[in-house]
Amino acid sequence: MLSVLDLFRVGLGPSSSHTVGPMRIANRFLREARRAGFLATAQRIEIELQGSLALTGIGHGTDKAVILGLLGFAPETAEPDDAEAAFKTAIATKTLALAGGPSFPFRPVKDILYRGDIVPDLHPNGLALRLYSSASTETPDFTRVYYSTGGGFIASARRLARPAKDDVVEDRARSPFAFGSAAELLALCEAKELAIDALILANEEDRERSETVSQIDFITDTMLACVDRGLNTDGILPGGLEVVRRAPDLYRKLKTGAGVNEREALFDWLNVYAMAVNEENAAGGRVVTAPTNGAAGILPAVLRHYCCEDDGAPIRSKAQRFLLVAGGIGLLYKQRASISGAEMGCQGEVGVACSMAAGGLAAVWGATPAQCLAAAEIGMEHNLGLTCDPVGGLVQIPCIERNAIGTVKAVNAARLALHQTGQGKVSLDQVIETMRQTGLDMSSKYKETSQGGLAVNVVEC
Repeated sequence: MLSVLDLFRVGLGPSSSHTVGPMRIANRFLREARRAGFLATAQRIEIELQGSLALTGIGHGTDKAVILGLLGFAPETAEPDDAEAAFKTAIATKTLALAGGPSFPFRPVKDILYRGDIVPDLHPNGLALRLYSSASTETPDFTRVYYSTGGGFIASARRLARPAKDDVVEDRARSPFAFGSAAELLALCEAKELAIDALILANEEDRERSETVSQIDFITDTMLACVDRGLNTDGILPGGLEVVRRAPDLYRKLKTGAGVNEREALFDWLNVYAMAVNEENAAGGRVVTAPTNGAAGILPAVLRHYCCEDDGAPIRSKAQRFLLVAGGIGLLYKQRASISGAEMGCQGEVGVACSMAAGGLAAVWGATPAQCLAAAEIGMEHNLGLTCDPVGGLVQIPCIERNAIGTVKAVNAARLALHQTGQGKVSLDQVIETMRQTGLDMSSKYKETSQGGLAVNVVEC
């Protein structure tokens, strides 16, 4: 069992797997190099991006994320403006000052290798880091290979290559109600007469209940702050596509009452909240992985519309229930399949976020645990096969609109589940397994490589 809080990580955009994960990897590399006694003598570093990290690394800001991590920035605490200034200084001066280590010349063109031709067996998001004690030597003194496995999660090559009993990693946390499937989760809820959010809280045994609730409140506030920034920040998104932020203009129209009496106005509100977050993400702002940065707009949009007062103040009890249930559902995807776009395509990102939001919203509306899981199943069933084909390697087209569409789908899935009578024909476990198999069968062109789909056709047109 993972902690539900592991799914909700605060970091900088535009990608959890290509930005947050690599920054965390760089932090970890420095710690390991220091313990091994090689950091103080370093005179050169080589960064090798492999697979998807290489193919969409520039558009996703992977090179920047690794450099920031080596400078000592952590995704949880990095301020976007400070990070940008430090990155520009390192590039302009062609000098890299390793956190807790020496400074030495750094030439990105030579010292960052984009190896899109290497597709690692363990995971498509590979990152190798090498330290040299001399600028001229060809043999590194210290080398580590890591993988960014989606949602900001990282793993070393040694860890992923280690055999796991029955394909299950040993549980290091104490979880009184551990579950490995939706069926087990539902059975526990029924046997213990607990709602899903109460069971998830009980599983956070290594933390005090108040600490977990406090962290959930912090995640809520961070999500809502991101919505507010996105609603009130005009401009053009970076990267060269000249994508104009649309959320602020739509928000101004909604506030003035334009179209508010239309039945379809609900779509406008859900759309504007989701787009606000993902435009912030595309600009490198502070977002919460939910479960990834590329799908970061769906949960905050539902949270803002259904768990807040009219003025945007969170209704804590609703927000806590929403995120705990959504997080519990997200754990199932992380444990039984993947939330990495490089492995699953966008069904593993927007699809999972839609499923999580549907289940969480159903809980807010008073659904039973069975209905919550049914909502989550519906949310994913109609995202199966969704490809990840970002134009120009940027998390903008189709990602921003895709979050808006996913938000509307999530709300509809929750409504359908509440009106459902009897047991559905498809279980959440079955749809998660179907997503996993679909992701494995999907061509790599459609899994965060920008080598197929819209990424090819839009450029050609």
